Amino acid sequence: MKPSPLHFQNPNLLLCPNPFYSMAFSSAFRFLRLSPSYPRLLSPAHPRLLSPFQHRLISARALRPPAAAARAVRRSDGNDSVTAITDSGNGSEGRVVPTELHKEATEAYMSYAMSVLLGRALPDVRDGLKPVHRRILFAMHELGLSSKKPFKKCARVVGEVLGKFHPHGDTAVYDSLVRMAQDFSLRSPLIQGHGNFGSIDADPPAAMRYTECRLDDLTEALLLADLEQDTVDFVPNFDNSQKEPSLLPARLPTLLLNGSSGIAVGMATNIPPHNLAEVVDVLRVLIHNPEATLQELLEYMPGPDFPTGGLIMGNLGILEAYRTGRGRVVIRGKTDIELLDSKTKRTAIIIKEIPYQTNKASLVEKIAELVENKSLDGISDIRDESDRSGMRIVIELKRGSDPSIVLNNLYRLTSLQSTFSCNMVGILNGQPKQMGLKELLQAFLEFRCSVVERRALFKLSQARGRRHIVEGILIGFDNLDEVIRIIREASSNSAATVGLRNAFGLSEKQAEAVLDISLRRLTLRESGNFFAESKSLMEQISKLEELLSSRKNILELIEEEAIELKNKFANPRRSMLEDTDNGQLEDIDVIPNEDMLLALSEKGYLKRMKPSTFNLQNRGTVGKSVGKLRVNDSMSDFIVCRAHDHVLYFSDKGTVYSARAYKIPECSRTAAGTPLVHILSLSDGERITSIIPVSEFVEDQFLLMLTMQGYIKRVSLNLFSSIRSTGIIAIQLVPGDELKWVRLCTNDDFVAMASHGGMVMLCQCSKIRTLSRNTRGSLAMRLKNGDSMASVDIIPAAMWNNLETLSKYPDNSGKGQKGPWLLFVSENGHGKRVPLSSFRVSSLNRVGLVGYKFSAEDRLAAVFVVGFSQAEDGESDEQVVLVSQSGTVNRIKVRDISVQSRFARGVILMRLDHAGKIQSASLISATDCEPEEVRATAQG
Repeated sequence: MKPSPLHFQNPNLLLCPNPFYSMAFSSAFRFLRLSPSYPRLLSPAHPRLLSPFQHRLISARALRPPAAAARAVRRSDGNDSVTAITDSGNGSEGRVVPTELHKEATEAYMSYAMSVLLGRALPDVRDGLKPVHRRILFAMHELGLSSKKPFKKCARVVGEVLGKFHPHGDTAVYDSLVRMAQDFSLRSPLIQGHGNFGSIDADPPAAMRYTECRLDDLTEALLLADLEQDTVDFVPNFDNSQKEPSLLPARLPTLLLNGSSGIAVGMATNIPPHNLAEVVDVLRVLIHNPEATLQELLEYMPGPDFPTGGLIMGNLGILEAYRTGRGRVVIRGKTDIELLDSKTKRTAIIIKEIPYQTNKASLVEKIAELVENKSLDGISDIRDESDRSGMRIVIELKRGSDPSIVLNNLYRLTSLQSTFSCNMVGILNGQPKQMGLKELLQAFLEFRCSVVERRALFKLSQARGRRHIVEGILIGFDNLDEVIRIIREASSNSAATVGLRNAFGLSEKQAEAVLDISLRRLTLRESGNFFAESKSLMEQISKLEELLSSRKNILELIEEEAIELKNKFANPRRSMLEDTDNGQLEDIDVIPNEDMLLALSEKGYLKRMKPSTFNLQNRGTVGKSVGKLRVNDSMSDFIVCRAHDHVLYFSDKGTVYSARAYKIPECSRTAAGTPLVHILSLSDGERITSIIPVSEFVEDQFLLMLTMQGYIKRVSLNLFSSIRSTGIIAIQLVPGDELKWVRLCTNDDFVAMASHGGMVMLCQCSKIRTLSRNTRGSLAMRLKNGDSMASVDIIPAAMWNNLETLSKYPDNSGKGQKGPWLLFVSENGHGKRVPLSSFRVSSLNRVGLVGYKFSAEDRLAAVFVVGFSQAEDGESDEQVVLVSQSGTVNRIKVRDISVQSRFARGVILMRLDHAGKIQSASLISATDCEPEEVRATAQG
């Protein structure tokens, strides 16, 4: 690679064309150049800094006297980058060799870096092994420690590796050997261990003098099967006393099969393990279609397969890792929820698998620490029940704790969810290189083709040599009497050889083979055996020549051998893949999806409270205060929702905003609440008039909107699934009108509308036109002078279908009628239930029927459809929450409100002597709240 002009401007960049190397040294050289002691770096006062450069300098100075002392001098021209090394002895001048310090540093550091890269830290792409692993396996192969032989002490193997191949510490060799025997470290262990080889709790293995090992049968078939057939090059060991293989003839990409991790100089590698069957499948796909895309490869190998199992969250990180060589894979432990006690409904989280490279003991300790520090709620006990049959960590939960919330907190706060950072770097052609999946597989296929070709050439050479000898032996059999005569008349072995060669035209090897045949083999049967052997050799040679004649044949053989390994050693996938965007936890994942009450005041103060804040009371009581209100403020709306719901806020100006329910600050009953302007981007003078909680935006649901002047329309709920922070238009309003009520409905539902004067009209929702957001709608009711819309509610389709046609009762009766009913609440605190069958369905823009006969100073505050939730006796199982203008709240059972006719005056629901009028009312289903003790006394 030709250096760029930048290299000549900055000598520190003259390192290596590979960018990995230049990154590794640049910071070190910058420090050398800027150091105040730079001119004295080669002086005797700095022996540690001198020694790595001095050895290289001494080797380049053949004329240096043995007793000469080296000293560094500065050139007179002041050039800091050039140093002169002067050899002097006995006062003489000596020889001066000018050199540049940064070049010496570059060369010395390069040698060290390459030694670490190639000799220790990074695996080779072709056989997927680091040098220490390769040497351990080869040493065990040389010792004869096959899977069928007895175990031998690991100390024997470590000594063999240290003495012959790997001149490093015995701890490094033994640790590498141990890791190759751990089934929780390697997806396919390469060594069978006998004894204590450590545990997933990070317990250390026993000393090498106690443990024993031997090769796994997979290793013999995968890495060592063709080692003696000239498939790979052998190189001298460290002392040149014997040879060791530079590679092992792997039949599958071991780098993908078991992965690898290591830290070198200026770079690192971290490759995840994979399933053997999937590796074979993806290799076959690339053999048949070298132009296969990454998506096609992912169909057969969707992701890593870790030895400890777990759940892989999403495939975006996998896709990026396979495409570029770098990516992040999110792994979660595999858990189950078990019921411990059916009476108390206490549950437990059972952890069966943990993420790869996670310390189980540390995980349990971390969970216990978080529970003790109150950082993790809902856990009563934790214990490790793991044994030989498998992993089992039991986390008992407190009564009432939500297992999903506790589990999400475990994912967020502990290593039960971890990230595996893929960095697929390996040695290819003597240089480290970052590769994607396809490039790595192609590199392995090239290597495997070379191995198969060399093995075929080796077998072909042996077959041809043997056939040559067998042909000579057959010639001897055909002329047996003459051969015997020549041998008997020969004076020596050499004379017999020469005689046979001259008589039959044999080669020296053929003649020697004929002489080596014993008398017992001169039978007719033996001649037939030699003839059959010759025929077999001819067929073998023909097959080998055919194999070598085409790359296609070589690839077919590679595929056959890979399939053979798959059939023998494949096992099911352990890590399951979850189809999610990513495994990152959001705030919503650790917040319980429990019921909550939302209270909104007229001046825009909102607060979130627990449903148990207000206890159940009897009809006619004073009620309980909802909390402190601002001066001249009153309650506007009071709804029940769940923490994970999307809350849609509709303003009087026809604009809708959205926010999650849990983002509303939780307050006590006596708190004033949070101003909505702190949560929503409201304009000046804009008020929120209706709040709709939405759990899921489904296609068959609509929002029914009704204005004060009686305009009504339906809008598909899907149009509100994505609302910007500044809000979007929900309805177009005429001047002077405002949006007041919004309800959820479907096509089959019915709507009940009522005016302040007590007029009621029922209409089928499908008869109301579905319009876009930016429209006004049509008139709902024909209102009398001075009357206006008071309330609207939805009659569910199921309730309407089950409605029985009942005859009308006299005005003073009706208590015996079954539901459903319309519940009327007046502003003076009166109310009643009227059977729904008392009203008829009509089209829009009608006057309607009388639903409530009011006195002159009273009018309608709200109307609800009740009876959808019924008890065993057929009565309503709902509750109604009444809120006065002063903020007093009363919650009573609907069944305590009497059933009356359309013209009746109703009964007292809430006494309002000092609380003003009823400001809002909300309906609560009994299933939304826990049973509570009925309190008959008033609470202030």
